Amino acid sequence: MLSRALGILMMSAPFAMALAAMPPSPPTYGVRIENTWIPMSDGIRLAATLYLPTTLAPGERYPALLEYLPYRKDDDEAVRDFGTHAYFAKRGFVGARVDIRGFGMSEGSPPDREYSAQEQQDAEEVIAWLAHQSWSNGNVGMLGISWGGFNSIQMALRKPPALKAILAVDATDELFKEDVHYMDGIFHVDEFELTMDLDQGRTGAPDFTLDESAIGPRMNSPPWSLVFMKHQRDGVFWRSPVRPIETLQVPTFLIGGLQDGYRDSIPRMLDKVKAPLKAWIGPWNHGFPNDSDYGPLFEWRDQAVRWFDYWLKGRDTGVLGDPKVIVYQQHWHAPGSQSQDVPGEWRAENSWPPAGAATTVLYFQSEHRLSFSKTEDGLDQLRNIPSTGVEAGFWWGELLTDQRPVDAYSLLYDSPALTEDIAILGIPRVSMQVTADAPLADWFVRLSDVAPDGSVTMVTGAGINGAQRDSLANPKDLVPGARYPLSVDLHLASWVFPAGHRIRIAVSNALWPMNWPTPYPLTTSIAYGGKAPSLVNLPRVALHGLAPAPFAAPEPIEKPADIEQIGAGAWPGSWTVLRDEVNQRSTVTWQGSAAVSYPWGRFDHSERLIYEIDDAHPEQASVQGDSEYIQIVKNHILTWRGRLDVVSNAHTFFYKYTRTLLKDGAVIKTKTWEEPIPRDHQ
Repeated sequence: MLSRALGILMMSAPFAMALAAMPPSPPTYGVRIENTWIPMSDGIRLAATLYLPTTLAPGERYPALLEYLPYRKDDDEAVRDFGTHAYFAKRGFVGARVDIRGFGMSEGSPPDREYSAQEQQDAEEVIAWLAHQSWSNGNVGMLGISWGGFNSIQMALRKPPALKAILAVDATDELFKEDVHYMDGIFHVDEFELTMDLDQGRTGAPDFTLDESAIGPRMNSPPWSLVFMKHQRDGVFWRSPVRPIETLQVPTFLIGGLQDGYRDSIPRMLDKVKAPLKAWIGPWNHGFPNDSDYGPLFEWRDQAVRWFDYWLKGRDTGVLGDPKVIVYQQHWHAPGSQSQDVPGEWRAENSWPPAGAATTVLYFQSEHRLSFSKTEDGLDQLRNIPSTGVEAGFWWGELLTDQRPVDAYSLLYDSPALTEDIAILGIPRVSMQVTADAPLADWFVRLSDVAPDGSVTMVTGAGINGAQRDSLANPKDLVPGARYPLSVDLHLASWVFPAGHRIRIAVSNALWPMNWPTPYPLTTSIAYGGKAPSLVNLPRVALHGLAPAPFAAPEPIEKPADIEQIGAGAWPGSWTVLRDEVNQRSTVTWQGSAAVSYPWGRFDHSERLIYEIDDAHPEQASVQGDSEYIQIVKNHILTWRGRLDVVSNAHTFFYKYTRTLLKDGAVIKTKTWEEPIPRDHQ
């Protein structure tokens, strides 16, 4: 393996290799920031901020690290960008932060969707431009979290010649069932869509031009949420932006969080990718390892320098000798969503699945038990309560409160109190024999740890749209009363169930407001026993693995002196739940706000989502979303407002979105999109 990887390195970077591992590049440079334009072949220019090392020696050349986003480098992300790219510039890299076309200061109209062909074609030109600058050694890396991790993977699959390595954090290659629009293949409305639909209408800081040539195409660009609602099944629309992950050849470093919704991409890529690949999986949510809401926290930028030193500079920093996977084995902790350190320990694995992993099977059985042995035939029924699920969160990430309220509306199967600790690491799989009395039904399975005091901590879970039981691309109605086998892969889990605790499987037919409810009142059943029993396969591992080398504590993050963030930021915001018990209606309201002070003025951002559902009429579910940006600039105030309304009946989604721009309180531009969209097995 070592000789093969060294051969790849020699082909990808023309540097002589050292005989012994070297430390990563030290912070020996100053930083100079330069704003520039990168020309595209169609005449559009993309705005770029370069973080350049200073004190360049004669003939010295640097590799570039590209982060490529729609997230507005000159205002919304300026503080975060500085802390990231100044760190790398001090260590001999040129950080390149580029806004995709139609966002921020970049010219052109917004693309027609996320991860568009246009975005990726532009990225190839950006990479080539970076590789041919006078300061460049010809090698480019890509890095980023979330969107920046997504398109790092996508660009690596396109294999532009100068792209030699990537680092993707909290990202996935599966756009239909793992992104924020169809959670596990089921329709989902997210705060992210409020932000992106309104961001399409904003011009760049600090001028925020109102020239029609710039503001017109942005304010008039169709909201992406409308585009995604028209593609309710997997297929060409979702697959065409991403090439098969098996074709990845660019060396890839993956960082993921066990509380993040995109974590399944890591075991999938470990299984399928043959290129040099390493992964670091910690107890974090959707954030970098040094600024997650959950700890323990560690520095990641030093690990990035080690990685990119090797592939872009030819410095043998020992990355080929690192374990293939370093993962945090989470230990039990009481339920609670507050910021906290998760107890556990690191383990290093040189293969995936981990060496010595074995499957432990627990069978569903009578009296709502899980058993380590098969049992007699039986059947349990569940009357669906469509408002079930608030306590299970907004996506398959974040720490959660006690699960007993949602368990009350679920079928529960509990193991006996464990006589020994049981550690799992991997993808649990639940197989069930199910029936429904309606043509559409969803199933949601949660794996939890029940403590002796009765408190319930969720470990992981997943959902399945019953119509997609055989194919995400070709859904088919259920036949009421017919029995179907369902196989549900739960999301990546790492956990130690302590002796004295019980393992719980909870099954419901709703998980709201994470997922839009199916339109019919319904009752479902789970059959157990027999020749095809309902069961859970747990990926069991040894309680302790090899201990990796310790990680560094987070280093101070540099911030620009002239920008001040006011408050904690919009996410996670606050949730309130209101239940009308008499009329069986439930309302969930989420809201968040943020404010930032810049040299040219102040920016205030507020968002709100209101989800409503009627347990007797789930077909009439609705969500209303409002987003507002207030930008004080020069001698006037610009206000952007977005309003999203989605309501449904049994057969149709009714979509409406309005984007409005005001100057000093007077409307100067507004546009509304409104149309019915047929429900496609959702």
